[in-house]
Amino acid sequence: MADAHRVVMVLSPGMPIFEAAVPSIIFGVDRSYLVSPWYTFSVVGIGAGAMPLSDGFSFTPPDPDADAAHADTLIVPACENVHAQQPPELLDVVRAAHARGARILSICSGAFVLAAAGILDGRRATTHWLHAPELAERHPAVKVDASVLYVEDDNVITSAGTVAGIDACLHLVRVDHGAAVAAEVARRIVTTPHRDGGQAQYVRPVASPVDDGWLAPLLDWASAQLHRPLTAADLAARANVSVRTVERRFATVLGMSPLQWLLQQRVRRAQQLLETTDRPIEWIATTCGFGTAASLRAHFARVVGLAPTAYRRGFK
Repeated sequence: MADAHRVVMVLSPGMPIFEAAVPSIIFGVDRSYLVSPWYTFSVVGIGAGAMPLSDGFSFTPPDPDADAAHADTLIVPACENVHAQQPPELLDVVRAAHARGARILSICSGAFVLAAAGILDGRRATTHWLHAPELAERHPAVKVDASVLYVEDDNVITSAGTVAGIDACLHLVRVDHGAAVAAEVARRIVTTPHRDGGQAQYVRPVASPVDDGWLAPLLDWASAQLHRPLTAADLAARANVSVRTVERRFATVLGMSPLQWLLQQRVRRAQQLLETTDRPIEWIATTCGFGTAASLRAHFARVVGLAPTAYRRGFK
């Protein structure tokens, strides 16, 4: 009989409890009735003795002989603080596992640990969409993609926030044991059998705060005119400058073109209306400046990753 695949989850002080629970319930429950051998699962902690986790929980290693050095898959469920330096001992564990060829999975903010260890350099990776800009800024060598649920780049897997960790863990089960086994595990924990990694995170575009003498009033004006078919020329006329000047200022301050910004605001407004009203799609399309329901559906699906009706069902 083949040896069981060894999954080791490594915890450090202050890690969120939910992200740590996800690998435990998927890999740590004996499911040899589905496939044998099932995984062997163990948890190791950075430091000695009981370790405080988030929300009043603590962790005491149940297996003092558990050793991350022999993991076939190493899981970093999250980190305590994305803004802080990551524990050097934790980074050493991740680097050593990567060097010997172990598969490595991070969940949510765990990507910051992998990035700090240097194993995401040159790789495509994701994290919770709220933290993605900081990950990209602090680690410019990482190809951050905030639009997906999880990313597998060679032997390194990163997932988006919290629940996307379930999708990433089920992905590993699917790779190791097939779709039927992964689907049965999903049924046992009452979740969707398969959400593809490329599916969009449920991101609402957030307007960037702008501290700019004449651009900020222009954005306020345009935000109140989204029902109109605005163009860059309309914005230039409102600001009494050239189209080229408007385009340069948008690129410098917002990092996008005027039309990209307008589309972002229209989608954001459509999300708000889908969440808070029962108005028909056609009315929302007109109110947000898309013109037709077909145009709204096309742009909305491209930006958000869901059809407007599906978004309303999930978020109203």
